[in-house]
Amino acid sequence: MAIAGIIDTPKAAATNSVATSSATSTTSTDSVQADQDKFMLLLVTQLKNQDPLNPMDNAAMTSQLAQLSTVTGINKVNATLESLRADQASAQSMTATNLIGKGVLVAGKGIELSTNTAADGTKSNSSVFGIELGSAADAVDINIIDSSGKTVRTMSMKGTDAGTYPLTWDGTKDDKTVAAAGNYTFTVKATSGGKALENATPLQLTAVASVSTGSAGVKLNTSLGHFTLADVKEVL
Repeated sequence: MAIAGIIDTPKAAATNSVATSSATSTTSTDSVQADQDKFMLLLVTQLKNQDPLNPMDNAAMTSQLAQLSTVTGINKVNATLESLRADQASAQSMTATNLIGKGVLVAGKGIELSTNTAADGTKSNSSVFGIELGSAADAVDINIIDSSGKTVRTMSMKGTDAGTYPLTWDGTKDDKTVAAAGNYTFTVKATSGGKALENATPLQLTAVASVSTGSAGVKLNTSLGHFTLADVKEVL
């Protein structure tokens, strides 16, 4: 499968993510300190200008100090969460760059049957696809369909646990002839206790060409479109 050129430079993306994380942490800390300084300035000004004959009540003083402590604590929690978010984004960027050039299984029902030529000149067809089962199934039936809508190959699995399963097809049809190289689709039907399961998902193979980062997070760019790390069911 051909792999497109890299859009973003991985090292630059990772460096920018780390720099952003550091800047975010510093900005959040400065914001917390600024809030504390403003509160203390208001409190000191209030004490300086209070009526000597009717000074501030101790309970009111304690209440305001408690409010300061609460606000400061909330701001520190927010700053910590923001720092963790930035660190997570940086880690995701590093992980994503390691997937460039690799095949991944994502939701999709396409199959690309390719012709491979061995060193001795022997030719063979091959394709990789997969399925994901959300729960165990007594039986799984897979139908591979050509461009005319005709089922050319059926496969089955018995007593299958929940999980992701990479599968291969050598291009052989049910009638023992060899299918032509090209694009096919497939369906998957899983049953348990005689009832159809709704959590059986077909998976399609695609190659990660590049990685991009932005306000929407880290994206894997492939010939099928853009995917998040969460969309990847298995790396091949």
